Amino acid sequence: MRKLKTLFLTLALGASLSVSSAYAVVLKVAGPWEISGIEPAQTGYVFSRLQVAETLVTTDKVGGLVPGLAENWSVSDDGLAWTFTLRANAVFHDGTPVTAETAAASLNRALAGVGVLSQAPIAEIASDGSDVRIRLTKPFSALPAYLVHFSAIILAPSSFDGAGKITQIVGSGPYKIKRLTPPARLELEGSGNWWGGKPGIEQVSYLAVGQGETRALMAESGEADLVFSMLPVSVDRLKANPNLDVRIATIPRTRILKVNAASPFFDQIEERRAISAAIDRIGITKVILRNADLAATQLFPPAMKGWNLPDVRPLGRNVEKAKELLAAAGWVPGSDGILEKDGKRFSVTMLTYSSWPELPPIATALQAQLRQVGIEAKVSVGNSSEIPARHKDGSLEMGLISRLYSIVPDPVGTLLQDYGAGGSDWGSMGWDNKEMQDIVEKLAATSDANVRAPLQTRAVEILQQELPSIPVTWSELAIVSSKRITGVEVDPLEVNYGLSSIRWAE
Repeated sequence: MRKLKTLFLTLALGASLSVSSAYAVVLKVAGPWEISGIEPAQTGYVFSRLQVAETLVTTDKVGGLVPGLAENWSVSDDGLAWTFTLRANAVFHDGTPVTAETAAASLNRALAGVGVLSQAPIAEIASDGSDVRIRLTKPFSALPAYLVHFSAIILAPSSFDGAGKITQIVGSGPYKIKRLTPPARLELEGSGNWWGGKPGIEQVSYLAVGQGETRALMAESGEADLVFSMLPVSVDRLKANPNLDVRIATIPRTRILKVNAASPFFDQIEERRAISAAIDRIGITKVILRNADLAATQLFPPAMKGWNLPDVRPLGRNVEKAKELLAAAGWVPGSDGILEKDGKRFSVTMLTYSSWPELPPIATALQAQLRQVGIEAKVSVGNSSEIPARHKDGSLEMGLISRLYSIVPDPVGTLLQDYGAGGSDWGSMGWDNKEMQDIVEKLAATSDANVRAPLQTRAVEILQQELPSIPVTWSELAIVSSKRITGVEVDPLEVNYGLSSIRWAE
């Protein structure tokens, strides 16, 4: 009997060790971002953040531009010709070399699409030996920063079919795709031929989990080793867990109300200023975000040096002022307290999404605060893709969104996209300011800090006065990791999560 018990114990222990070993092989990552497709302009950020695909230029942890697939770059004296010299040892996951010819072809495809390159004054992208040469129609100092954007990832020719349609992601990063099951799961394995060496953990599984509390429970239970974008309400509890590490970084991201400035509800400055004055930013940040310092008194957070102005008149709550501004715009209270003008009730739909889990509760708070000044805001929680879709068809009235201002590491890139002529999916809608457009064009043409400073100041002043986008709160990024892993770092620009540097703890 004793021998039989010993045998059972040995078998059980062996099974346990086998399960434990299998469990330890895969780095399990959870985040809120669904993989809705494989088109780079749409979901390229997933593949760049998880180090499947790379761009010519990337960033360091403080936002400086550093070599990616291009080991160096230069610009001509007239500012019209840029040369990017590729690494000689970069290889795609299918074994083919990353050449200037394939990189130029990939960038030309991005240029013809809806990514940020289409907004740059690019006349031609061509290859010349080991160099990619980009010719401009006018000087554009932000070009290298534009090449950091996820829509500019470099893909192998085998990523496309004969008609040029993308059918798979074949990149050059430390990880290649083992299995993709949209919209929730992505399994990765070491590519075996990355120019930067072998990743610390060969197998990675990414799971898109929309509910923040579910992600917190996954971290606590060990179902995930690395979890992104935690709700503030969960962070305090997770910090007390001895098996977890919590890292928080202030990031250049602002939660804003995107309004249709061409609609009869928001076409007057007074209406937009009234919306801003009705918002209790301090209350929202204290209760929902647990950090009153995140109240967005202006569009750009303090971390964005040169863009956050200490002397600008801060946005704040003043309910009586909001009511005065709305009355000046011609709105009068109806029988139920909701404002009316020309037979139309001030009733709008506020669209938001849950991939950033704090947005729905903030929307609910805003709904109550706007009701106090006579505005009915009906909250609708959908997918983030609805924001650009409704921008394009003109049906968006108001959207609560989370906007990253380092999506191009030079903030000018986002300004050019959001507040240039015509606005953008995530930027202004129905707002046309010629002075702002001229400022953004001038900023894009120079890298001289002395020239840029007064232009940046004036741009911030215009945005503060006219409020085409209404700031609500600034942002932090909370990452939770198991103490079974080491080497985790927070990228405040959200360009690269550095998975290849993570190791299992000894």
